[in-house]
Parts: sequence; structure tokens; C-alpha cells
Amino acid sequence: MDNFQIETAQNISIEQNAAGIGDRILAFIVDMAIIVLYVILAALLMAGISGDNTSEMMYYLVLGLPPFLYNLLWETFWDGQSPGKALLQIRVVKKDGSRPQFSNYLVRWLLRIIDISLSSGGIAVVSILLNGKGQRLGDIAAGTTVISEKKKVSIHNTLGIDLPDDYQPKYTQVTVLSDHDIQEIKNLYNDARIGGQHHIILSLSEKVAQLMDVQFDENPMEFIQRVIKDYNYFTRQ
Repeated sequence: MDNFQIETAQNISIEQNAAGIGDRILAFIVDMAIIVLYVILAALLMAGISGDNTSEMMYYLVLGLPPFLYNLLWETFWDGQSPGKALLQIRVVKKDGSRPQFSNYLVRWLLRIIDISLSSGGIAVVSILLNGKGQRLGDIAAGTTVISEKKKVSIHNTLGIDLPDDYQPKYTQVTVLSDHDIQEIKNLYNDARIGGQHHIILSLSEKVAQLMDVQFDENPMEFIQRVIKDYNYFTRQ
């Protein structure tokens, strides 16, 4: 799994985990299994109810249209995931980590013909391996990537609250927050950071700044860390 830096709309650099090629292939296999199962069941159902009133066009629509639109529909309506992606905990996002629009999903879906269908996935695999940002050609054209949301807890993922003796707090306004508030902030921050969901950290920082009625000049991650440290400083006095 490769790590790479992404630039948010606020010009903030966030480290992100690109989904590994193995996870993407496994997700593809799961989705293909679901599609094959659907086609088999739909064919049996259509055979059972087929008659003079069942047109050949209807038969092919029922069997062909859902598999054809499978990835586009799932990713559009399930926030960048298909069942296979959800099982492997990977997700399609924009390069800045935000949620893609329908146009982004549409472009990457259209280019599946080149990436996957015509080359049996060969072009997609080569592109992902060479790109280093989890992008096949469709992702590059659409401005998207596929990230891993698997949590890997390490000492670097946890937020310590030990303060040096000469620590100088910056935001006295943290006293408007309660113990419950700060615990919720810590939990949301840690979960979002470990999961690589920087858009949650952005929203969290804006909400905390609003509650405290302050403007911050740090990036959102540093701001949240500072708020927690300042709160601990004042509550220990």
C-alpha cells in the first residue's frame, strides 16, 4: 500500500493511503461474482416467466443493463463504493480527498472500456503500479483515486496529551468546551486520521472553531491537536 500526499482545496497537504493493487483486484473479483450471480438468477427468472408477452428486448435489458451500469450506479449512490470495495474497505475519492461528483464517476466508468474491458485489466494494473497514487487511466482523467480505509493503529496514529513544563497555550477559548466535547473531538479526530478521512478533520476543525468563536491559522490537523492540548493545559491548572 503506497502513501502519497494530496493537496486539499484549502492548500493543506494530507498523507493518504492508496488502495493496494491486491485489494482492488479482490474487490473486482467480488463484484464480478455478484454480477455473474445476478445474471444467472435473472436468466432463470426470465426463463420461468417467458412467454409471448415477454419481448426479446426486455429480456436483454433485464440481463444486460444492471451489470453494464453496476459500477457507475453503486459508486454514485454508495459514496464511492461497490459491494466489493466496501468489503475490502477501499473507496473512490477525488484527488483532494473530497467526495466525487457524478461527472467524476461517469468519466472513470467510461474509461473502464480501455482500462479493464479491452485489456483484461492489464492497462489498469500497469497504470496503478506506475502512478503511485492509486490511479488507473480512468482515475487520472476523472481526477479521482482509490484509497484504503483500513485502520492501521501505531504510536504515530495516537494523539498524546503529555505537555512539556514550558507549554504555552494559544486558545484560551477552549474553556467553553466540556469534557464530553473534547472527548468527542478526540475520538472523531483519531478515527478520521487513522482512516485517512481528512475531509472529516476539515469539517471538525471548522465546527470547533465556530464553537470557540476563533479563527485559526494552522492547518486543521494542527488546530485540532492544539485545541486538545490547550484544553488539557487549562483543566490541569
